[in-house]
Amino acid sequence: MLFFPNYRLFNPAFPKLSRKKHTICLFNAENLPPPIYKTMKITTLGQEQTRKCPFCAESIRPQAIKCRYCGEFLNNGLAKAARTIASSESADRDNQQPEQEQTPDSILYQGRPSLWALAPAVVKALILAALAYGLTQFELEVWFNNIFNLQLGDSQTITYGYYRVLAGIGLMILVGLVLFVKVLKLKMTNYEVTADRIEYSRGILDRRVDNLDMFRVLDIKLRRSILDCLVGIGTVDLMTTDKSDPEFSFGKIRRPKKLYDVIKNASLEADNRRSVLHIE
Repeated sequence: MLFFPNYRLFNPAFPKLSRKKHTICLFNAENLPPPIYKTMKITTLGQEQTRKCPFCAESIRPQAIKCRYCGEFLNNGLAKAARTIASSESADRDNQQPEQEQTPDSILYQGRPSLWALAPAVVKALILAALAYGLTQFELEVWFNNIFNLQLGDSQTITYGYYRVLAGIGLMILVGLVLFVKVLKLKMTNYEVTADRIEYSRGILDRRVDNLDMFRVLDIKLRRSILDCLVGIGTVDLMTTDKSDPEFSFGKIRRPKKLYDVIKNASLEADNRRSVLHIE
């Protein structure tokens, strides 16, 4: 047997037993009807989506027509232009961010000497080639025989003429080979500048790669002649404390001013990182 106070208040299906509001009844627990439970569904509201005003950069609703902070209308041409400029500036910042993050192994400059460095060698080769052509075309043995009265026979004249043509052809081949080797040697020279060091490789069959620490750079100079300015090349000279290469030169390279600035800034940063002080 259980004492239950006003059970009808908790279960509407329970029959009326008394008209009094506060009634204590005596019931049998087996005859009590089961209670009715009601579940309450809990719903949560997600975070409201917002966008930034193109004029004041405050957070506003996506459906907003006028900003409540700055009072600008968001559905006219000026707002569209502002949104376009803001999106383009953000894209430029995203593109420039990886470039600004430079690691010690990132390549700041890479190049090789220009072919204009061979201009003096090409001029000499042309002069020698002209001499070789003259040997093959002009009968010098006949001229010498008439001028110095050497009294050469026909067989001797033919023999001298044969050797003269061979000498001219041999000289042309030799000039061409020397010029080809110089061009190939120039193409096999490569410069690579990073934040910590300068690496340069050279050689055709005997390939050699050397490096120069950036903190060892003492002084840097840029030299450009009139011809260099016309063709866009120059020479960058370095004075270093390296024992193997105390004077290093980037000969006849393109964009010499860019290399000059890169090495200047990189050497100063390397000195600051290593706390190096150069005493003259």
